[in-house]
Amino acid sequence: MKIAVLTSGGVDSSVALRLLKDQGHTVTAFYLKIWLEDEFKHLGECPWEEDLAFVRQICDEAKIPLEVLSMQKEYWDRVVSYTIAECKAGRTPNPDILCNQQIKFGQFYTKIDDSFQKVATGHYAQVEERDGLFHLIRSPDPIKDQTYFLSHLSQAQLSRALFPIGQYHKSEVRDLAQKFNLPNKSRKDSQGICFLGKIPYREFIREHLGLKPGDFIDQATGKKVGEHEGYWFYTIGQRFGLRLSGGPWFVVGKDIPKNIIYLANGAQPKEVLGSQFAVENMNWILGFPPKKKKLDVRIRHGAALHACTIESDGPKIRVRLGEPIHGIAPGQFAVFYLGEECLGGGVIV
Repeated sequence: MKIAVLTSGGVDSSVALRLLKDQGHTVTAFYLKIWLEDEFKHLGECPWEEDLAFVRQICDEAKIPLEVLSMQKEYWDRVVSYTIAECKAGRTPNPDILCNQQIKFGQFYTKIDDSFQKVATGHYAQVEERDGLFHLIRSPDPIKDQTYFLSHLSQAQLSRALFPIGQYHKSEVRDLAQKFNLPNKSRKDSQGICFLGKIPYREFIREHLGLKPGDFIDQATGKKVGEHEGYWFYTIGQRFGLRLSGGPWFVVGKDIPKNIIYLANGAQPKEVLGSQFAVENMNWILGFPPKKKKLDVRIRHGAALHACTIESDGPKIRVRLGEPIHGIAPGQFAVFYLGEECLGGGVIV
């Protein structure tokens, strides 16, 4: 096949690129230049030049053509502006889910011609076609599985997506990088938000929304226990970064108009636990909701899956958990699973 491979300079996408090349496909590597270095350079280091240097070296050694596409405007319009708006509204955004839906498997599709049969990435996920429908299946590596971030893809997007390392564990991908003797074989995995690189997320928010001092209130007593710098820096369930004595303290609520952050004290206070929530703006990957109502749900990236029951509530989905879980925050994405299959997800309200 003729395949466009999105490469980032990391080990995962580099191994994906080499696997496809060695399998005999006609591959072209694409590096998306998304760093907003002119805007963020005073906040910290943007490593896109280092990333691109690794990509160039890998492509040169394997004789793979490389194209660099600037998609800074698309990122700003569809991902960065969303992140800022959600924080300002007091919610907890997930820009990586929007990045995959809107950019990598969205706007990028419009940038390349139809002769590319597939678009490949280094995601830990699998696609299975059954009865004319494309199913998103979890990676066998429960820690690295990235189906959560791919939960808003449509059938059209998934039909063209290819995940060459989806059936591997991370340790196996590292072994393949050694086998291929890739120049980035020992490079550490990237962390943080897709478009920020090494720039601290808090500094990014401060740059765009500034500071807005307000009170920390102990929800149990109603007493002020400290001051914060603005409600947009905090998320429900947060413990670290509060800089308060007498803890542990957890964020359990926000009063946006009054700029108040409510806290609870204790090792695992009941106020930080939730047993039900509602979800809106659902994306069912198959195009329709599942017949079964007993599913598993994930409210953030990671290995933890929680048993739940879902039911329709008008345009929303009502979710009831088998056991209370920590830190259910408005704006987060809830993603649903049936066995190994990722069914899709929506936004917690």
